[in-house]
Amino acid sequence: MRIVVLAGGIGGARFLRGLKEAVTPGGGPPPGDADITDTNVTDVTDVTDVTDITVIGNTGDDIHLFGLKVCPDLDTVMYTLGGGINEEQGWGRAAESWSVKEELKAYGVGPDWFGLGDRDFATHIVRTQMLAAGYPLSAVTEALCARWQPGVRLLPMSDDRVETHVLVEDGEGRRAVHFQEYWVRLRAEVPAQAILPVGAEDAAPAPGVLEAIAEADVILFPPSNPVVSIGTILAVPGIRQAVAEADAPVVGLSPIVGGAPVRGMADKVLAAVGVESTAEAVARHYGPGLLDGWLVDTADADAVPAVEAAGIVCRALPLMMTDVQATAAMARAALALAEEVRG
Repeated sequence: MRIVVLAGGIGGARFLRGLKEAVTPGGGPPPGDADITDTNVTDVTDVTDVTDITVIGNTGDDIHLFGLKVCPDLDTVMYTLGGGINEEQGWGRAAESWSVKEELKAYGVGPDWFGLGDRDFATHIVRTQMLAAGYPLSAVTEALCARWQPGVRLLPMSDDRVETHVLVEDGEGRRAVHFQEYWVRLRAEVPAQAILPVGAEDAAPAPGVLEAIAEADVILFPPSNPVVSIGTILAVPGIRQAVAEADAPVVGLSPIVGGAPVRGMADKVLAAVGVESTAEAVARHYGPGLLDGWLVDTADADAVPAVEAAGIVCRALPLMMTDVQATAAMARAALALAEEVRG
């Protein structure tokens, strides 16, 4: 089985860790031995034959800082699956130190609102040097993963520069700011008026992206931000069409539980594109042209009939990634739903 996952940062990375756990040998009994609606979803499906996971990572969050190319979402996936993530934060390196940041502050060099630790700096230095030498981002990512061994094939959505900007209006006037500034410095407290994936329309999918989608047996949308993570990936010409035309079933997991984001401030950017912060609204935002199946939390079980009325098979089960085993159960349920809609 070949699984393709479109992923953002923390939510996507943590889901992928559960997915890896789910597809290890001994993952459960054969399909059909349990009902997917059963809250005990750890025994839903046998996934022992899974051999390949390709992750298409969002690069719209990428930013240039201190002369370095920083790829937050790619690095979060790489660190999380490679065992180097700061578990408490969900981003950055474990056992980090901050000497370089303190020295930059002493020199008065900013921005001081974006934290890069000493170990993290090393990754960005290597990436920037390789890019300057002429290697594309996809090749650089492969080289970085050679150290971390994440157990998946990690592909950037594009080798071309794409940056998500957010249109805001506050005391400084109406302007577009980089998504990182909006998310980290402004903490999404200023209403977003529009989300702008700058450069996306001129970008091309990275090598291997369209091929992986076309050859996939299952395509998964984890509970990543539907606008600035998965939405930005789909904004690269050719990717949305490839997903829509793929033979593989496409199953997503709602990032909204009980009318609020599980993590982060997805409701802020959903409002900017006119989508309510509900599990049903996000499913409709993707639409039956992309989604075949949709998982919602049990807190949103009343949304199931409306989602199915929109043409998307929907099931409700616990969707809180409280630990690896709970996340693995979610992943097994997603794979089981994929088999259901395929059949």
